[in-house]
Parts: sequence; C-alpha cells; structure tokens
Amino acid sequence: MQVIETTVLHRPNTPEVRFLPEGPYQAPDGQISFVGIQHGADATVGSINILGEDPDSCQCHELPGRPGFAFPTETPGVFVAGVERELGLFDTRSGVWTPFASDIDGHTQNTIINDGLIVDDNLVFGCKELTFTKNVAGLYLWRRSDRQLIRLRDDQICSNGKGVTRSADGTWTLYDIDSPSKQITRCQLDIDNGTVGAPQVVVDLTSEEIFPDGMVLTPDGRSLIVALYDPGDPAAGVARQYDLTTGDLQCVWRCPGSPRVTCPQLIRRNGVVELLLTTAVEHMPPGQLERHPQAGCLFVGATSFTSTGDLSVFSSPTL
Repeated sequence: MQVIETTVLHRPNTPEVRFLPEGPYQAPDGQISFVGIQHGADATVGSINILGEDPDSCQCHELPGRPGFAFPTETPGVFVAGVERELGLFDTRSGVWTPFASDIDGHTQNTIINDGLIVDDNLVFGCKELTFTKNVAGLYLWRRSDRQLIRLRDDQICSNGKGVTRSADGTWTLYDIDSPSKQITRCQLDIDNGTVGAPQVVVDLTSEEIFPDGMVLTPDGRSLIVALYDPGDPAAGVARQYDLTTGDLQCVWRCPGSPRVTCPQLIRRNGVVELLLTTAVEHMPPGQLERHPQAGCLFVGATSFTSTGDLSVFSSPTL
C-alpha cells in the first residue's frame, strides 16, 4: 500500500469559505471550481468558488442558499447546481439564479440537497437531513429525456459521494455513500425506468471512527477514492483508494494539519494528473483549529493515473 503526502494548493481567503468546502471539479478549460456548502455553522448561504491560474486567487460567488453541488455547463460562466431544495442554473457573470426543478424532498421536512453527479447528461443527487438523525432524505434522478425529477430512495440520512460505471450491455452501476452508515454501496441504476436495485456493501468502515464523505472512481472504473471526514484530532486527514472487486486498501493520501477531508477529484495540472482534496473547518473548536492550521484548505497529491476520468459538463436545459 502506498502512502502519499499532499500539499496545500489553495487556502480560501475567508473563514466563511474555509468552513465547509466540497465538490471540487475541473472544467474543460482547466478552471477548478468548488462549493462552499455553507458559510458558517448557522449560515443559510454558500457559494461557488473558481480558482484562477494563480491558485492564490479565487472568485467567490455567493448563492441564494446552501449548495450541495455545482458543475460547469456548456455555457461559460454558468453552473448547474443543487441549492436548498431546487435545481437550477447560476450565472456567475450576472449573479442570476434560475431554478428548473423545485420542491425537492417535499415528502419530508428539514432536508436540503447534498452531493450529486452528472450521469450521461442526467443528474443523480441526494439530500441530507439537517439533524443527521432521521432516515428520510431522498436520492434523486433528474432525467433529461423528459425533464422529470424521480425519487429513487427516501431512506437516507446524509447522501454523499457518488460514482457510476457502465457495462458493455449499457447498464449502469451506481456507487453511493450515506455517510452515517459508514458504508459504500453499489446498486443497479436504471435511468429509463427511474429505479435503483438493492444496495450491496462494497466498503465497510463501521469499525472505525471516521465517516466516508465525497467519492470519485478511478479512470479505469476498478477502484474508488473516498475522502474521510474524521471528527477526531489526528495529525492528518486522509483519502483512501479501495479496490472495487476485493475491497482491499490500495493507497492513502494524507493532508497534514487538516483532519476533516470532504471530497476528492482527479484534475490535470502542469501536464500531470493529481488528486485534489477539499477539507473543512466544520465542528472545530478554537483550540483544535490552532493545532490544525491547514484546515479548510484544498490539497493536491501525486497519482499514477494518466487520465482524470469523466469530467462531463452539463448541457443546460431549455428554460
């Protein structure tokens, strides 16, 4: 098993953005974005953040609520995002938010959209129950063919990392994390019929005091990389790579001085593929934050990959 030390790529300029960065993504032009899930423990807004060529520079675009995810679209400057209980398009040039699906998770209360994924120009995303105690949050498919919002599940607590693979026969497999379960599962995803199959456990972390958060599949689809949110006080936070067939641990990336690792993404920078990791300040009292000065930073680490895998842009629906 290989252990790789990461280094800081970017330190967000404000404590609000350092509170809970997640969802890093790279557009075809090389720009890197990430979301500020919420700008503080009691905040009701968050942001889309875009790194410039100089990683010390960053544009912060405040949203009209708390985002769970944001992906670039075919229109430069426009992102598709899940914000509170709406899907919509956010134009970073004008600051205009245009919803195209609302009243998401209307079957229950006290939930908002969390992590998501582009799947063949559709969206698969989940929600989180804000007390992290009730199995009522939904898992959804927004299907482009008929612009339908389909609830796939309604029994999650905090729906987080996602990935998909497609078999030669065209069937999809969805890898999914409900963080409080401490497990990574897989199931069949049927986009045409708007259904998912019974989940099977791929990685079980229930014996550890950590929580799986964001996730990305390796370019060959044979392994997954998961960010681990550690509520404790280790010297470094980690992301791990697991083999999907055997469940074996293959590689660990360490983030010194930042125990709460939230999301991974493979990016291309300076001609090589690196692993980008977001980390958070969330739930850190002042004393702990002093011991972890890099909390809330974005880290990069070396990989052996030659491809970033699928980094699709979203085709904006006609509104």
